[in-house]
Amino acid sequence: MTNRLTKPLAGWRVLVPRGGPWGDQVAANLRAKGAHPIVAPMINFAATDDAPALNAALTRLAAGDFDWMTITSATTVDVLSSHRAVVAPGTRIAAVGETTAAALIAAGYHVDIVPSEDNSARGLLEEWETATAGVIPLRVLTLRSEIAKPLLSEGLRRVGHDVESVVAYRTIGVPVSDQVVADVKAGLVHAVLVTSGSVARQVREQFGDIPERTLVACIGPQTARDSRTLGLRVDVVASERSAESLIDALVDAALAGSTPAA
Repeated sequence: MTNRLTKPLAGWRVLVPRGGPWGDQVAANLRAKGAHPIVAPMINFAATDDAPALNAALTRLAAGDFDWMTITSATTVDVLSSHRAVVAPGTRIAAVGETTAAALIAAGYHVDIVPSEDNSARGLLEEWETATAGVIPLRVLTLRSEIAKPLLSEGLRRVGHDVESVVAYRTIGVPVSDQVVADVKAGLVHAVLVTSGSVARQVREQFGDIPERTLVACIGPQTARDSRTLGLRVDVVASERSAESLIDALVDAALAGSTPAA
């Protein structure tokens, strides 16, 4: 008999909505908990429609024209790496969360600020003044996705900083297989992981109403809010914006009595 403490997700089929190294790692961690992961990427990333603006910003970044650069996702780090972007020695980098910070370090960049409480643009804004010793104005480059809300850029501008906001990439939906759609609609998938507002939109559009027996687990409060706004039911919310915390939240739900569908 499987030990529920060592394999708390035994029998669970869990949809992982992103592929690549992130999806592989999450799948491996789920297997270690006894789950059967279904890796079905629902979003992908494409080049920005305004490549000249991005190239110009990266040239200025290398020249030391910015005091700070803000990075809001690991995907933005991939864009920096693909462009072989150089960050001038005097430019500091702010990451919205531990996952983004880890991606920056792995890519050979440094990190000067990570919000200590709320791993989000809002959390970064709340800690910005203290982290920067209240210096105003600062020249800040904010790199973002095409669909990202301009919360960070607008917040920094509001307090008097000189902000250049540049789109680094576009997010596009990816259709999953007919079999995955059928399994989700039939309630044969026990949990669906939702890792961003973009993923939430694809889950809602591709699957419609998620069966009650299937847990919808969001990676953090902002993703949960975005999901509910889109009409997606939310059952579990990770306490921290990380894959590890998301899996822990799923384990807690399992140990609290949630069981795989029959």
